Amino acid sequence: MRPSLWRVVLGALGVLAAGYAAIAIMVWLHALDLLGHPPQRPADAALVLGNRAYWEGQPNPCLTGRVDAGIALAREGLVRELVMSGGVDKEDGRIEAEVMQAHARLSGYAGPLLLEPVSASTRENLSMSRSLLQAAGVKRVIIVSEPYHLWRAERLAHASGFDRLFDVQYTAAPTSCWRRWGMLFKGALREPLAIVNNGMNGYLH
Repeated sequence: MRPSLWRVVLGALGVLAAGYAAIAIMVWLHALDLLGHPPQRPADAALVLGNRAYWEGQPNPCLTGRVDAGIALAREGLVRELVMSGGVDKEDGRIEAEVMQAHARLSGYAGPLLLEPVSASTRENLSMSRSLLQAAGVKRVIIVSEPYHLWRAERLAHASGFDRLFDVQYTAAPTSCWRRWGMLFKGALREPLAIVNNGMNGYLH
């Protein structure tokens, strides 16, 4: 390869790396801000967003930690019911919402619980939960996910009009995945790419 072409390739890679780093830093700072500012206003429901259902033969701690954060909101009296959103896990065929429900019940949560068992993305988590929440009379929602995920979830909620139908707050779930690795685990490392993909498809505002 000619030296001039090498310089073009290296320059392009440098631009891509810089863009990735900028998005990752933005997501990281937003995550830290949410962790430091949990919801203060009571809501009708916590909408817990799905993730991979199982990991190494056990319920995925990145997912069950989100459920635990939803349960904590209920126990603190901030929400009156939980809504689990997540469809079929492509890796093992389990339904994420059902895995989340099972974990909530095993953890001692006995309150109202609704399932949205079809969605396959964050955008679908929001769109497919909308009618379920409205049918349940929900007007105020706390969206629960891992810290790295909420920057994109907020933009998707705004772009889709979700945050105009409901009074929305956000809870960053400090799962064991997040506490151990922060932004240095697979899901978080992929998040800047997911943001770019959603942006290119016109899903983010």
